[in-house]
Amino acid sequence: MLDNPDSVAAPFGDRFAHVARLDVGGGALLMLSGQVAVDDDGAVVAPGDITAQAERIFEIVGGVLAAHGAGFGDVLHVRTFLTDLAQLAGYAGVRRKVFPGRPPASTTIEVNRLFLPGAVLEVEITAAVADR
Repeated sequence: MLDNPDSVAAPFGDRFAHVARLDVGGGALLMLSGQVAVDDDGAVVAPGDITAQAERIFEIVGGVLAAHGAGFGDVLHVRTFLTDLAQLAGYAGVRRKVFPGRPPASTTIEVNRLFLPGAVLEVEITAAVADR
């Protein structure tokens, strides 16, 4: 099932779904599309500020997860795209707050740019949630 929950703004031009959900025995696998820090109108939040963008991204991710009965404790893997690895510390500080215990598996990649000017960070999430 592909979904764009009401808890977050719709993706740009309905070109993709925020999450693909695969129901499996006893739960579901959630594959979240890459999220960038945009407001409800699609404008980049705090252009160039990795800390503020990370906070907004995890706010969006939290809304998508919650719409499917999941939370940050259900996250299995985080894939991160940064435009400048020198800014990793700002992102890492926010991540430690979101995942205070044992962090999920992770991949971090430096890229030339992201699709929206001013966006310096994009985060993809994979989560598994048990039926409740």
